[in-house]
Amino acid sequence: MSTHFETVVLDSQGLSAWIAQDRKLLAMLQVFHKMGADFVIGANTIVEVSHTRVNLPRLNWTLSRVKVEPVTAEAAKAAAQLLKATGLHGHKYAIDATVAEAALRQPPPVAVLTSDTDDMAKLCGARVQLIAL
Repeated sequence: MSTHFETVVLDSQGLSAWIAQDRKLLAMLQVFHKMGADFVIGANTIVEVSHTRVNLPRLNWTLSRVKVEPVTAEAAKAAAQLLKATGLHGHKYAIDATVAEAALRQPPPVAVLTSDTDDMAKLCGARVQLIAL
């Protein structure tokens, strides 16, 4: 990971791994932090990772270290356009599209930590670097 990133966007798998203190993810985040990257999530990613067993203090601590991008009407419309442009549709891709839309709005160069590199590659194109989790 010698490439410099201004922004690192986490999908739900990335946020969940951070909350769970996954060692591989924490090591990656340390590298990104040292290069001065900002960490970003979409607001609906919080909903996606929340369940009855989530460690709320750990979630809140993690959220205090990231920029949470709101999903505004404008952002939702842009995400819908991404879906349309790629031929994807339905709830399966809805949150991925909002994560991609948020990533595309961040200061480049941007990395997205994701468990779904195939769909995110379709949604983001070559404008972000995908890092598989």
